[in-house]
Amino acid sequence: MRVEFYVLSTASPADRQRAACQLALKAWRAGMPVFVRGADQAQCEELDELLWHFKNDSFVPHDLHQHNPQAPVVLGLDEPPATSQGLLINLNPALSPHLEQFSRVIEIVNQEPQLLALCRENFRLYRQKGYDPQRVEL
Repeated sequence: MRVEFYVLSTASPADRQRAACQLALKAWRAGMPVFVRGADQAQCEELDELLWHFKNDSFVPHDLHQHNPQAPVVLGLDEPPATSQGLLINLNPALSPHLEQFSRVIEIVNQEPQLLALCRENFRLYRQKGYDPQRVEL
């Protein structure tokens, strides 16, 4: 499994969500199933709304897990993905309980101090689990 930490230069939560939408669009266009894991239900609902209009010239077929777990882009929390070997975009502060079901994981990091600390801990936890996380500057 490939694990990457995409590092944003801002501290804005909105920039982090926009990056998640852009990455979901790119992965879906490449034919990969996508699971975007939110920190809570409110964030999943914000992402659901943002995916409708973050890019005027694009449509990203998506749905909340409880409505359609088979959607090309699924927004959820700790549910297992309906399709394995896809991309997990993790916006949750903790590691997914279903890591082994994904072929790729992207953690999106911004410069907010509390989130930076949590992401550093996640980086260490991935290493402990035997993965080789990579850092990608955005």
